[in-house]
Formats: sequence, structure tokens, C-alpha cells
Amino acid sequence: MNSSLALIWTITAATTLLQAANGLLQALMPLRMQAEGLSVSSIGVVAAAYGLGFSTGCFLAPAFIRHVGYIRAFASLAAIVSVMVLLMTQAHSTLAWALLRGLTGVALACIFTVTDGWISARATSSHRGRILSIYMICTKVALMLSPLGISFGDVRTDGLFMAVSAVMTLSLLPIAATTTAEPPAPLGVRINVKGLFRSAPSAVVGAFVVGLVNGPVIAITPVFGISIGLGQDKAAALLFALQAGSLVMQWPLGWLSDRSDRRYVIAGLAAGTSLVSMLILMASMQGADMLVLLSFAVWGGLALCIYSVCVAHACDIVEPGQIVSTVGTLLFSWAAGVTVGPLFGAGAMEILGPRGLFIYAAVVSLALTAFVITRIRQVKRPAAGGGFAVVSPTSSASPALTPRAEVAIPDEAMVSPEAAPSEGEAVSPDQKDASAVARSETS
Repeated sequence: MNSSLALIWTITAATTLLQAANGLLQALMPLRMQAEGLSVSSIGVVAAAYGLGFSTGCFLAPAFIRHVGYIRAFASLAAIVSVMVLLMTQAHSTLAWALLRGLTGVALACIFTVTDGWISARATSSHRGRILSIYMICTKVALMLSPLGISFGDVRTDGLFMAVSAVMTLSLLPIAATTTAEPPAPLGVRINVKGLFRSAPSAVVGAFVVGLVNGPVIAITPVFGISIGLGQDKAAALLFALQAGSLVMQWPLGWLSDRSDRRYVIAGLAAGTSLVSMLILMASMQGADMLVLLSFAVWGGLALCIYSVCVAHACDIVEPGQIVSTVGTLLFSWAAGVTVGPLFGAGAMEILGPRGLFIYAAVVSLALTAFVITRIRQVKRPAAGGGFAVVSPTSSASPALTPRAEVAIPDEAMVSPEAAPSEGEAVSPDQKDASAVARSETS
């Protein structure tokens, strides 16, 4: 155990610092854009640019890492993101913000592919669960607490952006100091949306809807908070509540989904998301700030966990040799949703006012509920009966759950296509374990 920790402490420390900076940036950007007079629709366009950039980066990452290696890839990409954050202080138009945010999406996707691949490859079978839990706790806590740092500065000045850039730069130090060997270079991932939809339509549609709903909510939540009369600090605290709720609920929901057809859990989470969205609307109309905060925590515990159960449901159905392609396909479905979702969410706010964001979330979540219930009535499935492990979240998302002990499928944000051979290639169990990475809810 101690030797395994020695192999991953540098990448864990680096990723923790990176996620601390990333979490603060998530709260800072929409508030800065709003302070500069950009419309909610413009903020939605910037969020969509990030989703597009991130999904592009996931597919570019394996080739880049093969070319320069894990250490050089992390160092160069973290430096690029640090520079992009500083350039954001000079962005005053929607185009400039969208370009910079899209480029940071590409770079962060590649960075998270590096970290996911490194951790998964270095965690041995006997200690994998504990190693990945340590990694998950460190990065998730950093991502959860960092938005609260918004209280230490003014979003209209450049100090907070400089702080984000500084922490990004500091994440280079553990990597530069590492003396361990790099993991093997990753391969590509094969995407087959049509084939997976035939096998597990609830998982594919669920992943897409997660992007449609969670993408805009995470991206626009600080603006929503300001729009309903919350202060800067409380608006940023809503992001903390979302992540805290998702962290608390992962294990109970994993336990529950092991004992039933996972589609019941997906439908229940979607229905609960719709109901809590309406609760947020009512609480915000009454000015009940504490109830709004608690409702956001419940919302995060429901909505940010749907993707994990979708991944688990799909992996229950496909053959073990298809798991890597399966999680990559679900990433593609999620990425499509998170690219267009912020546009719809922002449009709803423009038409219906600030609360339109959660009216949109309630309607789309209810549509997912109806779809999954229809599928349950059409096709009966037995209880999953698999074991779950909550493993590393690499983005602002909930950790994913893996239904097979020999395959690690970490979170956020979002699935990384590292170490993923095509379906026709021979793959050892260790390779499959290192490469099947599921990331959700990055924004």
C-alpha cells in the first residue's frame, strides 16, 4: 500500500492543486462576464464552447500523450491553461471569452486524461480501491471547497484570475519533482453510438440528457444566484452545495442500484431532479436563501449522480471486452449534450427570467424519466447484482461507479479515452482496468 501511494502521490498532489484552481475558475468566470455586461445567452455560448473544447480534447489527448509522454503533456498543458486564465482578464467580448474557454476545455481534457491514465495504471489490483479513493477524496474536496475562495476578491478586478493562474502553475511542481517512471502510452477509443443505443438506450439517452441539464446548471449557477438576489459569496456557495450533495449521495445510490434494475434508479433520479428543480424555483421566489442552498445540495445529489448509474447500466449489458468503447461512447453522448445544453439553458433564462434555468431542467429531466419508464415497461431486466467502487473524479463532476471489480471507471466530468484499444485488439485485464475511465459533469 505504501509503495503504491509513493507512485501516485505526485500526480495526486498536482491534480488536487489543478482542481482547486478549476473550481474557483468555474465560479469566477460567469460572475465576471455578468459584471462586464454580457447577457445570459452569451454566458451560455461560452459554456457551450467549453463543452465542445473538452470533448475535442478527449479525442486528441491519446495522440498527444503518445508523442510527448505523460509528464511533459501535463506540464505543457497546465502552463497553457495558466496563460489562458491570465488572458481572460483582457477578454471583453463573447467571442474572446468563447475562444479562451474553448481552448482551456481542450487543454483540461488532455490533462485529465493524463491524470486518469496515470492513477489507473499505477494503482495495483490489491490496493486499487483504496488508492483511487484517496485520489478521489483529495481532488473532490479541492473542487468542492475552491469556489468559496470567491469571497477573497472582487470579480470585477483581476486578482482572483491571477490567483487561479498561480495555483495552476503550482500544480507543475509535484510533476516536475516526480522520480517515478511514466505509465505506458494510451491508445485510442472506438465510438459506436448506434450499436450501444441498440443494447442500452437508457444509458445513451441518459448520458445525453445529463449533458443537456447538468452542463448549463453548473455553468450558469453563479449567475442564477446573483439574479435571485444572493450576494457574490452565496452565489459561489451554490456550486459547493452541488458538489457536496453529489459526493454524499454516490455511495447510497450505488448500493441501491446494485439491488435493482439500474434503470429504476436512473428514472428515480431524473424524476427527483425535476421535483427539486421546482423546489428551487419556489424557494427562490420566497427569498429563502438557506432553503435554496439546501435544495441545491439535494439537486446535486440527484442530478450529478445520473451519469454514474448510466455508465454502470451500460457496462452491465456489454461484454467485458467492449467496456472501453462503451464508456467512450457514453462520453461522446454526454459531450453532445453538454455542448448544446448551455445554449438551451441560457435561452430559457432569457425568455422566462432567471428561474427559467430550472424550469428547463425540470422539463428535460421529466422527459428522461418518461423515456426510461417506457423502456422498463418494454424490456424487463434482472437486478444488477454487481459491486460498485467510487473512484477518481477528474472534473467538476460526480465520481463514476464501476459494476465490475476488475475495471476501474472513474468520474466527473466526463470519460477519458486513454489506453483504450479498438475492439478487435487483444487487451490484458490490467490494460482494461487502466483504460476504462468515465468522466462526467465537467463544466
